[in-house]
Amino acid sequence: MSKYTESDLLRLAKRFHNTKRTYLLVDPLQGKHLSVSPSEPIELFHYLGREIRSRYDGVRLVIGFAETATAVGMAVAEEMSEDCVYIHTTREDIPDVSSWIEFAEEHSHAVDQKLDAANIEGWINATDSIVFVDDEISTGKTLINFIKQLKAIYPGLDEKKLIIASIINRLSDENKKRLAQYGIECVSVLELEESDYEGAVKKYSITEAQEPERAEGEYSFSEIRSGVKLKDPRRGVGVKDYIKNCTDFSDSILKQINLGESDKKILVMGTEECMYPAIMLGKRLEALNGVSVYTHSTTRSPIGICDDTDYPVKNGFKLHSVYDSGRTTYIYNLIKYDRVFIVTDSKDVPKESIGSLTNALRICGNNNILLIRG
Repeated sequence: MSKYTESDLLRLAKRFHNTKRTYLLVDPLQGKHLSVSPSEPIELFHYLGREIRSRYDGVRLVIGFAETATAVGMAVAEEMSEDCVYIHTTREDIPDVSSWIEFAEEHSHAVDQKLDAANIEGWINATDSIVFVDDEISTGKTLINFIKQLKAIYPGLDEKKLIIASIINRLSDENKKRLAQYGIECVSVLELEESDYEGAVKKYSITEAQEPERAEGEYSFSEIRSGVKLKDPRRGVGVKDYIKNCTDFSDSILKQINLGESDKKILVMGTEECMYPAIMLGKRLEALNGVSVYTHSTTRSPIGICDDTDYPVKNGFKLHSVYDSGRTTYIYNLIKYDRVFIVTDSKDVPKESIGSLTNALRICGNNNILLIRG
């Protein structure tokens, strides 16, 4: 029996202007849309990883799905063998990638995902089992689309054990059988029965997240660069090397941060697909005495805002992405903190992008903001 229950892992929100699926399952422990102590997502993700490790041997390749499962996938991979490789799909344009595997994501506001194909064949050949990680699996259509693409390119995949790992599993018996026909087995933290979520969110009257008004004065934030460059799991990373990389990155930042006696409540914010380094930095900060640390990240998900008592998303801001100022992203449920650390792996952060984010933070009472470039 899972140590986690539905009340632990599920809040129901309403998507803004999405006709494919009107609801969104929000996990309060995942550290994505809602702020949470960094130790909570780490514990949850590793729980899933241990469930997989207890059932399967020879896992040397873990593939996470962007954007919400990028951190989940890495923590799962940590529980596999030391020579395991982790890579996640992306929606970003990476100029030096010469070959992509592309596929469509069902029900999403962003329908295209892609995987860097440079080293996939070798990683497939070197493993007995492959784990695909998502935060939620509802129909399995996204995974099947992906597996079809992979098998067309790499026939050797037919000889491998394929596992889909998710925090929440809502597959019907029919969809479970369909996945089994493709040789896909399922592992999850929590399995839920079918429910009428479409009907459940009809009662909510939602509004759209708005662009933050320009705060008075110049954009108010400080900026530092880590002495350790973050490796990119979009290109694939050795798990052991990436753990050390993120640890060294956090240590480099901690040496540059001077926390005052009044810095008791801290937010460490990730940016879109860059979740794991932010959570790990938050975990290191959490070890300091007398400090309360929270983490969540910006997201592409347009979620409706509602003040109802049982609704999880009370406020939100529409932002310019730190990766592409022409793209809209969002941040939800901001409150006042003593310090805010923004962790990003964006090579170039446009002025209007950091401006919209710092404006949103300042509207909520946050004036001590540090941009950390990895």
